[in-house]
Amino acid sequence: MIRIYNSLTRQVEDFSPIKPGEVGMYTCGPTVYDYAHIGNFRTYTTADLLVRVLQYNKLKVKYIMNLTDVGHLTGDNLGDADTGEDRMEKSAQKTGKTAWEVAEMYTKAFLKDFDRLNLTKPELFAKATDHIKEQIVFIQVLEQKGFTYITSDGVYFDTSKFPDYGKLSAMDQIQEGARVEINVEKMNPRDFALWKFSPHGRKRQMEWDSPYGLGFPGWHIECSAMSIKYLGDHFDIHAGGVDLRETHHPNEIAQAEAATGETFVNYWVHGAFILVDGKRMSKSLGNNYTVADLIREGFDPLAIRYLYLQTHYRQEMNFTLESLTAASHALKRLREITSTLRESQGRSEKYEGDFLGAVNNDLNLPKAVSIMWDMLDSKISSGEKAASLLEMDRVLGLKLDTVPKYEVSSFSKVNITHKTDIPENILQMAAEREELRRAKQFHTADKLRNQIEKLGYEILDEGKGKLKVKKKD
Repeated sequence: MIRIYNSLTRQVEDFSPIKPGEVGMYTCGPTVYDYAHIGNFRTYTTADLLVRVLQYNKLKVKYIMNLTDVGHLTGDNLGDADTGEDRMEKSAQKTGKTAWEVAEMYTKAFLKDFDRLNLTKPELFAKATDHIKEQIVFIQVLEQKGFTYITSDGVYFDTSKFPDYGKLSAMDQIQEGARVEINVEKMNPRDFALWKFSPHGRKRQMEWDSPYGLGFPGWHIECSAMSIKYLGDHFDIHAGGVDLRETHHPNEIAQAEAATGETFVNYWVHGAFILVDGKRMSKSLGNNYTVADLIREGFDPLAIRYLYLQTHYRQEMNFTLESLTAASHALKRLREITSTLRESQGRSEKYEGDFLGAVNNDLNLPKAVSIMWDMLDSKISSGEKAASLLEMDRVLGLKLDTVPKYEVSSFSKVNITHKTDIPENILQMAAEREELRRAKQFHTADKLRNQIEKLGYEILDEGKGKLKVKKKD
């Protein structure tokens, strides 16, 4: 039985899909005005792990992620997502590109990093600009049901007409005016824009005709319109970062349930923030690392993924370069062990059962990783380890099935593990060097080792008379 923390009820619950054997899941993706950073990708990795765990439990998952390419305003940083400049238009001014070119550039970068981290691809990356018609129709339904009103700058949702507003975040009231200018035309501080009118006297790059006038959709409407289009009025799971729990997701719930009259989503899953060296991640501090930044520092992107696995998704994570270095070493060791395991043969019911219990208990990946290492250190057969490790990696996503295997060659009484591209003469020299060491002819043995190293190879002593020969890094 899968158990997951539901932000709506604030407790860990048994997961029960609406339709037996099938799951509908939606994740809030990036606003493609800039490069996604490692904090964003922690959220997307949490969603990926949830998808993998659902599939590991033999459930069919219909997975959708949005790409916000219009309507997300800079006022969101100050507590009011209906104020400020459109992030896409602002980025266009900064880069000298069109807003459409900005969206394409950063979408490509996002998808490249998505692949680097081996994240499960959704059935669809749904773009807001591809669904303008659906959003307008959605607003019209809300209008017909009496949930909207019009101001000088747009069409707004009247939260006073929706008694359950804020049930996800349980916020008492937005303190309007503390950080943003008061919008005197709002009937309630918590009301939010469904459609924004284009500013007078200024041509926007992204704007559309609508029954309400020329303009563009508010940020929140896209997710309700697109998730309902592809997953139905009522679906199983909605995931995203914890920052979306206070405003964006409550707004999604309000407009969706007001429009359909049904429960929108059963389970809300939110991943916690990342700190960097104990500080908030921000551009001003210069610590908002991207995946590409860390690759340039020499790190394998899957080491970033491994690092994510070591902290529970609901716990704040402190990222440091030292912690990523440690994760890199652990991943390297894991790959080396994987490379020496014999071909899969049999499986360990005990360790796989323990692993399943961990991942099914609110995605306890830190415990699952610990169980994996316990298995590798155990006395079960190499074949069992190999088979169970690959099974576990269906959730871990570390691509261990791509690690090249080492062969074992015997020269006299010397066993040498090696990849298939190691020349026979190098293996023979390694065996002779080991036999010289056993005969205590250390000086000659060292000379032979030096010759091997000059040829670009190295010998690793693994104990109990076993050696590994590999190309030098």
